[in-house]
Amino acid sequence: MIDLGPHAVFIVWAYIGVAIGVVGLVGWTMLDARGTARKLADLEANRPTR
Repeated sequence: MIDLGPHAVFIVWAYIGVAIGVVGLVGWTMLDARGTARKLADLEANRPTR
């Protein structure tokens, strides 16, 4: 493994923290997109016809 020096623990935990943050944001975005798609489908199903 690459020698990260005396700050190896901090560097590793920083990368882990960033990875958790990115995964959290991607998950949140996917859940929000599903909710938005569901709301849009409801609006389109209930729109009045001309």
